[in-house]
Amino acid sequence: MVRSECRSQDSSPRRTAGQDRSIGPAKSDQSGSPAQHLPAVQPPRAAVVSATFPPDGRRETAIGKSTAELCDRERFERDGYLVLEGAFEAGAIESIRAAAARIVDAFDPSRHRSVFSTKDRDRGRDRYFMESAEAVHCFLEEEAVDADGGLVRPKELAINKIGHALHDRVPEFRAFCRQPILKEVLARLGYADPVLWQTMYIFKQPRIGGEVRWHQDASYLATESATVVGLWVAVEDARRDNGCLWVQPGGQRSPLREIYRVDHATLEGRLTTLSAAPWPREDQAVAVEVPSGSLVVFSDHLPHYSSPNRSERSRQAFTMHFAEAASAWSADNWLQRPRLGAFRP
Repeated sequence: MVRSECRSQDSSPRRTAGQDRSIGPAKSDQSGSPAQHLPAVQPPRAAVVSATFPPDGRRETAIGKSTAELCDRERFERDGYLVLEGAFEAGAIESIRAAAARIVDAFDPSRHRSVFSTKDRDRGRDRYFMESAEAVHCFLEEEAVDADGGLVRPKELAINKIGHALHDRVPEFRAFCRQPILKEVLARLGYADPVLWQTMYIFKQPRIGGEVRWHQDASYLATESATVVGLWVAVEDARRDNGCLWVQPGGQRSPLREIYRVDHATLEGRLTTLSAAPWPREDQAVAVEVPSGSLVVFSDHLPHYSSPNRSERSRQAFTMHFAEAASAWSADNWLQRPRLGAFRP
């Protein structure tokens, strides 16, 4: 059995599903620059309730409440995110870690040296990146490549991430994405027919793991009624020193600040500013520090960020993005899956 905990921070008033989230900017005096400083003060934490996940799929807490009762829709809509610690068995985590290592071992950096960075307002998205929507491609860390494009460290320590169709192409990831807990949590959050659009395995390498600037997922994965939800799995412990996630509780009610649209005829993308609303101040951000095996669920409008990793240890994670099947997927999204079709958990 695996121990699970579900927690979130107390935040602002609730929003019902489908409600317009563009109700005006949150008060802030920050410029909105991609580079942010980390808060120095540990934020308060809400009470934590434990749960066990037996092999038969039944999930009961020590006091008899189900995971669905603990990780409820009301809390998610209030805070914009949920944390379930101990959601996954160690064996399931190890299976995707080993699969990712095999992919890296087979990767030939002399053929593809596509660098992933969020510092260039997404101008560096090439054909290799666009085609990863239906494939399994490796992307390099910016600091792993010299001025001439050569690697400055071993490839296994140079990969930023693998994306974006792991759930379709790799058996271990396919099995991971069809575990009952995922469908159970999504159902509790109101998803009748969730479809998995994108998967990424993120390495956050020691000493060179790149910053991921403040952003909202709906800027890159848009649906007609904003139903995209991110499920982030901690493959390794995520702490402040190795680049854990930071979120703004309740920030999902702030406007969508940017939109990334792609002309698929030319494969050219452009990130356009929609709102001048500033990104969260230091005192509005909360560190999501979690142990390996945890699941973090967050809204497509929730501002989130991760700092560079300058520590001596990696911070590996696996991310899934689901959307309601009935919610039309934007034709302007960079990610399109005409050949693979719908993947259901």
